[in-house]
Amino acid sequence: MTAPVFRFAPSPNGYLHLGHALSAYVNFELARAAGGTMLLRIEDIDEARCKPEFEQAIFEDLAWLGIEWQQPVRRQSEHFEAYRAALAKLDAQKLLYLSFESRAEIAALVAERERHGPWPRDPDGAPIYPGSAKSLSAADRARRMAAGEPYALRLDMAAAIARAGAIAWQETGQGPHGENGTIPADPAVWGDVVLARKETPTSYHLAVVVDDAIQGVTHVVRGQDLFRATGVHRLLQVLLGLPALVYHHHRLVLEADGHKLAKSTQATGLRELRAQGLKPSDIRRLIGLS
Repeated sequence: MTAPVFRFAPSPNGYLHLGHALSAYVNFELARAAGGTMLLRIEDIDEARCKPEFEQAIFEDLAWLGIEWQQPVRRQSEHFEAYRAALAKLDAQKLLYLSFESRAEIAALVAERERHGPWPRDPDGAPIYPGSAKSLSAADRARRMAAGEPYALRLDMAAAIARAGAIAWQETGQGPHGENGTIPADPAVWGDVVLARKETPTSYHLAVVVDDAIQGVTHVVRGQDLFRATGVHRLLQVLLGLPALVYHHHRLVLEADGHKLAKSTQATGLRELRAQGLKPSDIRRLIGLS
């Protein structure tokens, strides 16, 4: 029987905070209890915001916490070809299309739709894509691409769901409302999600699915804020012929006002807390671990 493989996958676009510490500890301790391994992946597809100094700080903070990981570290920015190959597989199934609207144009379209009533939002609160790019002719798409217009590459969600059929995932943690066990996936709530852009050949959704498969990850442990996104990830796994994984969503560490921690919140940053003289045992106490 293959030993379980877990992964902790932060983005180097800021310093780690208490919420990251909880996720890293839960990954590390579940991997150790299962006799498995933990990988560290650097999710740095946003090359404008991700910085080498933040990556180095991730290594330092995790080592200070006493967390160990298996080498080598995978950096997403070094594997864009793998994501392009996955997009080609989806395109061969006629599941992708280009949309050329800017964010401002999409906001205007949503405002127009909402003159006639509420427009649906995805689980993160963003409006479902309201445009009609799916109906653009091949000639129009070719003309706009030749003109160098920016574009997003979207998944035709209705066609993707029709191809994949009913899907679910195995949840060993808890969703935001206590869900666990076999969870029916509902990727339709995200609309036609963006899988790549002209300037970036992948998105979070696509990259994590491809990376998990390539790295042999068997268990994904992450915060409850990503619970609903698992529907999209499970759909992509089916469409790309990738293994199903076990998911474990854990509670979040929240601000005093109930909001999720942000990397800009210095009061909860690991580096700031360490500079104040706190020890790893203090961090465990602050995040509710014995």
